[in-house]
Amino acid sequence: MRVDQTDFMPSPRLFLALAATGLLSASALAAPPTGAKRVDYNRDIRPILSDNCFFCHGPDEKKREAKLRLDVREEAIAKKAFVPGKPDQSELVKRIFTKDPDDLMPPPDSHKKLTSAQKELLKRWVAEGAEYQTHWAYVTPVKLAVPAGQNAVDHLVQARLKTLGLKPSPEADRRTLARRLYFDLLGLPPKPEEVDAFVNDKSTAAYPKLVERLLASPHYGERMAIGWLDVVRYADTIGYHSDTPRNVFPYRDYVIKSFNENKRFDRFTVEQLAGDLLPNATLETRVASAFNRLLLSTEEGGAQAKDYESRYLTDRVRAVGTVWLAQTIGCAQCHDHKFDPTTQRDFYSMGAFFADIKEPIIGKREEGIPVPSAADTAEVTRLDGEVVKLQTDFDRPQPQLAAAFGKWQDEAFAAVQHDAKWKPLKPAKVASIGGAKLAIQGDNSVLASGKSPEKDTYTVTITNGVKEVTGLRIEALPDASLPSSGPGRAPNGNFVLTEVVATVKHGKAAAESVKFASARATFEQTVASEKNPNKAWTAVSAIDGDAKGGSFGWAVLPEVGKAQHLVLELAAPLTLEPGDTLTVELKQHHTAKDHLLGRFRLAATADAESARVALPPAPTADIGAILKVATDKRTAAQQDKLLAHFKGFTPELAGLRTQLAGAKKAKTDYEAKIPKCIVSVVSETKRTVRVLPRGNWMDESGPTMQPALPGFLAVSLKKDAKADAPLTRLDLAEWIIAKENPLTARVFVNRLWRQFFGMGLSKVLDDMGAQGEPPVNPALLDWLAGEFVASGWDMKHMVRTLVNSAAYRQVSTASKDLQTRDPYNREHARQSRWRIEAEMVRDNALTVAGLMNPKIGGPSARPYQPEGYWENLNFPVRSYDASKGEDQFRRGLYTWWQRSFLHPSMLAFDAPSREECAAERTRSNIPQQALVLLNDPTYVESARAFAARIVKESTGDANARLTWAWKQALGRAPRPDELATARALFDKHLAQYKADPKSAEALLKVGIATPPEGSAQAELAAWTSVARVILNLHETITRS
Repeated sequence: MRVDQTDFMPSPRLFLALAATGLLSASALAAPPTGAKRVDYNRDIRPILSDNCFFCHGPDEKKREAKLRLDVREEAIAKKAFVPGKPDQSELVKRIFTKDPDDLMPPPDSHKKLTSAQKELLKRWVAEGAEYQTHWAYVTPVKLAVPAGQNAVDHLVQARLKTLGLKPSPEADRRTLARRLYFDLLGLPPKPEEVDAFVNDKSTAAYPKLVERLLASPHYGERMAIGWLDVVRYADTIGYHSDTPRNVFPYRDYVIKSFNENKRFDRFTVEQLAGDLLPNATLETRVASAFNRLLLSTEEGGAQAKDYESRYLTDRVRAVGTVWLAQTIGCAQCHDHKFDPTTQRDFYSMGAFFADIKEPIIGKREEGIPVPSAADTAEVTRLDGEVVKLQTDFDRPQPQLAAAFGKWQDEAFAAVQHDAKWKPLKPAKVASIGGAKLAIQGDNSVLASGKSPEKDTYTVTITNGVKEVTGLRIEALPDASLPSSGPGRAPNGNFVLTEVVATVKHGKAAAESVKFASARATFEQTVASEKNPNKAWTAVSAIDGDAKGGSFGWAVLPEVGKAQHLVLELAAPLTLEPGDTLTVELKQHHTAKDHLLGRFRLAATADAESARVALPPAPTADIGAILKVATDKRTAAQQDKLLAHFKGFTPELAGLRTQLAGAKKAKTDYEAKIPKCIVSVVSETKRTVRVLPRGNWMDESGPTMQPALPGFLAVSLKKDAKADAPLTRLDLAEWIIAKENPLTARVFVNRLWRQFFGMGLSKVLDDMGAQGEPPVNPALLDWLAGEFVASGWDMKHMVRTLVNSAAYRQVSTASKDLQTRDPYNREHARQSRWRIEAEMVRDNALTVAGLMNPKIGGPSARPYQPEGYWENLNFPVRSYDASKGEDQFRRGLYTWWQRSFLHPSMLAFDAPSREECAAERTRSNIPQQALVLLNDPTYVESARAFAARIVKESTGDANARLTWAWKQALGRAPRPDELATARALFDKHLAQYKADPKSAEALLKVGIATPPEGSAQAELAAWTSVARVILNLHETITRS
């Protein structure tokens, strides 16, 4: 059963009684007795009109019927819907009392019906003058003066109680207060010694001192972050279609840090909406701007970009409306809002603020920016220092290289001369037996793409271009389109050319085999397995007729980043006449997949000497150009460039090159592991935003909209820039936190009140519009909002103000009178009790068990999850790998948030999927919760670890150990009946496990925590059973 109440669910009889007396309505206690005061429009009339009339006679002009508008007094009076002071002449009054179904309002087919009390209230209001008021949430809060020396919260709560004839409840005992504060401020249970210290401190400063200590805890930020992450819809995945991961957890850590550091809420707001636009934007403010990227997005290939562009705009507008304004602005996407003064133009002009964000509308999200920690920055600096040192050593003059450098220049000069005698062959036809796509390029090379078979043979046919041939050259050419930008199609850029076979066909004569006398290569791969008979991937093995096996041949790893040549000398010169055909087969039959040529070119020479040498080709055009210049003609700059190139491959510097490459790789590898975060980045071109008629993304007939602020709030914006400068997200943020904005402060303190008292002063946390609920204590809500702004938007100050109040410290038990008159504790004559949040249920168990990993921040963790739970998570298919080691015991806040498949334990305890903004969580008591606590491996393991603590840390007989366990889990000793029941359970299970040791062994194997050495399995299993029950108690997971 799902319930929203904090204390209990009334019986049906009580429910009927409350309904009959009117006490069940949300505003019943807020309304004065009939006749005591004038009817108040905001409190009494607006809710009636909003629920029953505004849909057809409200702000939405397109849906307005009979041209009658009831939300504006002048228009309603002009149509004589209301005649002030004369209800009998008012058309609305006549229509609500008529018996004629054709005239009755609301009409029967609307399925809305006014009660007799509502009809009489409307009639009385008209008789009193039909006075309207500005909606309460759109009026700047008025902070009432409070007598000096009094706690303002208590003064305003008690003043309200006095008018209702109610009295506050007494203060709770210190054990209850300690547990309440720990759960509310840290989300964790207190240790028994912490409770005892508080109980034994009799000073008046004990309570505020405990509050300050908890506010200073690093776990405070984790507790406060839960609600914020809900409302901003933080998750680890994109949501739509494949629901794939994205890099965003640094934003979560930013939120935790902001709460811990008590960042002022106005700054907190600006950084999230426009942290990237700040004049001195830092890494932290840029990470904060990830708020704008938390929306649902898609990577679906067939998605329509315009459709998702519209969705993203809608999502962001709704988010801003919910997070900071508690306004359902999203209802104006298709038409003017039916209940609130938000127009459709307001909706799209607000959406235009976010049209500057650079992002893929469809397709894969970007990796994001690196977000290094202080330790990361220090390590990168150290690694960079290693690189700089080795690079300096490498770059300094090396006199010992002079002779080798001179020899290489001579050889290279000769190679250039020989290279000039090679002529590229233009293929007439190319074919792949394996089905690869071979395309002839403009430089006569051939580029492979498409299918990549395990083995293949390329056939190249040459029909013209040369006359005399003494040598063939196969040029393996690197290409950016290939893996590792190498010449091959293997992931590392390599290939294996196992055999080269050539034939010639003179005219119509039969084809003849072309024999090769020798083979040389510019580079041969030396690293080879023992199975390779040549012990290397040599040039000769490409013309050996596969005598030593067909899977071995010529390969070039690791020199895949530069062109490599295989030069084949013909056994006898070949003469080709017009009409002759030369066919070359390139066999690639290596056993490893994809080891195929990706780009290659054939060349021929008629020069006998050129056919016998294979000197390295010029790596780049500029080096080649220099090598063509005689040595004594080169400039100093050209010589320096050649020397730098030579040092890159000469054997004399192999050791230093290896060290330098290793240092560079170490730095690159470390940087690759630094967390990344997608953030807001301004696009060079803003997207065009139009009003979409009826919200239809395919209808682009609406007017183009520029960023503009909603017109229904009279909040001025102080801009230092030119008046005609376009507004930005920074302006939107400044408007939201302007002191004149009546919503922002109210929204935040109302949600704080809910966190510490169980329900907001205005119950509907995400709607302070006409369809929301007026605050039960308007003066209190206004004072809190005013105090928040006056304090400089100090969040910890507001928390301190609330938890230090006497109202907060009251007992949560309700007297019989309070149960009857205020069953849902709207008037705060007592505290409330409720089941703690999903994350805290987990944290509580892990803490009591002694398993909790207290680490703050970092990547999300993956608790144990039922096998097959992700079975339907596709594109791509994924498996769930539970976290190992200490990461398995991280706080619930760090649970991997998979939007479409939220962790089942979190789901059972009402955590939202965060597909949309969630200002408030449902509180339920469904059976699955007990099943999770009993059977989820996390809780079974926690019970097992708790049992190990009981055995290891407590002393005495079983009763003494039970008392110790009770204090660890609940902060108190067990009552006699509890002790007797728990002892009977222990004795029963001890006997069972002694009789069935295999069951004990199976129970103690759940999870990865190591059981204590030397413990008797039956006893430990019996204590595990007791611990499972203790962790499943209502009190264990309840904040009182």
